[in-house]
Amino acid sequence: QVQLRESGGGLVQTGGSLRLSCTASGRTFSVYDMGWFRRTHEKERDFVAALRASSPRPYYAESVKGRFTISRDNANLYLQMNSLKPEDTAVYYCAAGPAPTLRPSDSREYDYWGQGTQVSVSS
Repeated sequence: QVQLRESGGGLVQTGGSLRLSCTASGRTFSVYDMGWFRRTHEKERDFVAALRASSPRPYYAESVKGRFTISRDNANLYLQMNSLKPEDTAVYYCAAGPAPTLRPSDSREYDYWGQGTQVSVSS
């Protein structure tokens, strides 16, 4: 098992930036594919970004390409969010799935989830 805990959420104005962190503990973090998802009023698990354990190639939702950057180190996952928009307002979750996942953007590929962190963007 792996335990995940997000941090870094908050309230920012349109155009602002936030950096989310996800700290992992438990089993070896490096064997998991990792992703960020968000929960909005419309979607329970909306894909944001993902990184596979075996590849540095990131995956992004179209809505965040060019604005968000996902990265990871030995025990942490990060999401740098720039040029934030009101529609980015959501609860953000990090997730871990046993590598290799077939579809990194599919929330069903992930077995472990953090408790979420709220991101609010004011207009």
